[in-house]
Amino acid sequence: MKNNWESAFPSLSQIMVYSNANNEPVSIHSVPEDMKCIGIGTDAAVFQSVDEPLYAYKLYASDKVSKLKVEQDIYRQLGDSIFFTKCYASYDNLLVLRYEEGLTLFDCLLQGIHIPNQVVKDVDEAREYVRGKGLNPRDIHLKNILLQNGRAKIIDVSEYVQPGDDYRWKHLKRAYEEYYHLVDEKSIPFWVMETVRKWYNQSKKTTSFEEFMKVVLKLTTFTKH
Repeated sequence: MKNNWESAFPSLSQIMVYSNANNEPVSIHSVPEDMKCIGIGTDAAVFQSVDEPLYAYKLYASDKVSKLKVEQDIYRQLGDSIFFTKCYASYDNLLVLRYEEGLTLFDCLLQGIHIPNQVVKDVDEAREYVRGKGLNPRDIHLKNILLQNGRAKIIDVSEYVQPGDDYRWKHLKRAYEEYYHLVDEKSIPFWVMETVRKWYNQSKKTTSFEEFMKVVLKLTTFTKH
């Protein structure tokens, strides 16, 4: 019996996803009119079908497909949780996930939409849940967290088998607690967000959080009251 999500496969087969150097987001080409790109990461892009909108299709770059089975297994280990989406199936170069509504925290900052403290509490609780499953909650950042009815939904779990702490969430949480009031409900230009993202990726191993935030505050021209 054919699953509903398979009706989108002919259109998905036309899409080309290419990885880029320096951990930059993938590039995509040849997206049919009945498919919409809803997310771009460093290994894959995520699409939604006009005809099957309940599913999200995570399509990997050809040189990144080894991560697909790993991510599927992570979803299996996580099981049912209010903090994560559901993985229905995997194929050669794609995962079929449940589509989750909501804006990423990155988009919330772009649009000046308030991010409640409950989101921070949810992510902290989700991280504890992940550890309880024997996994390591890494790579949690603005583009991997959805604001969904005032709560957090985490939409990328692909690095949870990797060791170590990448400090992304700790730094993001601290920035929220100490500086978010300066930009709450203010639209931040895209070029500022992208500049900060690139600076962080380049300097996180050589620059302290305090020094990094000084540079960010100068860039945004916000002053603490």
